[in-house]
Amino acid sequence: MDVAAHGDVEPDLSNALFECVHLVHCALPELSLAEVDLSTTWLGKRLKAPLVITGMTGGTERAEAVNRDLATLAEKHGVAFGVGSQRAMQEDPKRARTFQVREVAPTTVLIGNIGLRQAAELKAPGVQRLADAIGADGMALHLNAAQELAQAEGDRDFRGGYQTVASLALALGDRLVVKETGCGISPAVARRLVELGVRNIDVSGAGGTSWVRVEQLRATGAAEEAASALAAWGVPTAAATSSVRRAVGEEVVVIASGGVRTGLDAAKALALGADLAGMALPIFRAQQAGGLAGADRALDAVVLALKHACLLTGSQDAAQLRRCPRVITGDLKDWVAAL
Repeated sequence: MDVAAHGDVEPDLSNALFECVHLVHCALPELSLAEVDLSTTWLGKRLKAPLVITGMTGGTERAEAVNRDLATLAEKHGVAFGVGSQRAMQEDPKRARTFQVREVAPTTVLIGNIGLRQAAELKAPGVQRLADAIGADGMALHLNAAQELAQAEGDRDFRGGYQTVASLALALGDRLVVKETGCGISPAVARRLVELGVRNIDVSGAGGTSWVRVEQLRATGAAEEAASALAAWGVPTAAATSSVRRAVGEEVVVIASGGVRTGLDAAKALALGADLAGMALPIFRAQQAGGLAGADRALDAVVLALKHACLLTGSQDAAQLRRCPRVITGDLKDWVAAL
């Protein structure tokens, strides 16, 4: 948590490419700000805005405080909230309370979280129990091969992943969310996931927190040098969002996270085809610096900027924002053409 809060976890060479997305200004929007409706439905619940505070932490007293603060804000602002990996409570049930936030977030969308290898060991019933233990509406299966390789104690064998996904999709249905952890999901992988029954994909692309960089900051020797070389590895979030949407069609929920730092970034993600935009680091750092009040101000600014971007493109809601004129330039144009 200290590394994420204060460390250089966003490599210079890593870029979400949102600066390559230009939304066309509408000088006469014929809207009032009060008419802009950001609400959306996900996992059977209504959200006030298409935003997710994505999973970060859990397992310690400090993490419990972070989860409760950010879940409190998710409830207040009507956005979704995800906990960090529940591996800690799988290994030590006493840590379950650090993930249990329903007391402060009784109605909003809550997403559990477990890694691919742990899910393979637990099997579908075990993953379901983790979700039920915190009252989760959905369960995120996180894919983090690059991070695992950067960890001295990390996994080295990633065979059988699709089989695990298939079993979870069969058991959890629409409650399953498959997400990367900062390296992005390609169109080919997205299509395969959909073929296996996955209906929620969080692309979690490159350009935000690099968990390879986090591991680099923890490592020494050859491991540190290898992680340094791959710290910016991945598909940029804007490219992953656009290409995955084109690959999977309109029936799959696409979440764009990774380098989403402002409400304008969120608007650009929605314009590229995302149903929801996710962020973690800016809200977490605001909470660490200013407590609940600081995080509240940060999230309020994100929602307000998203509303402003909608109005300034003449979009009354997210559906209209998806159809608004936009210009794609620079590296993103090349990525989109290649993918």
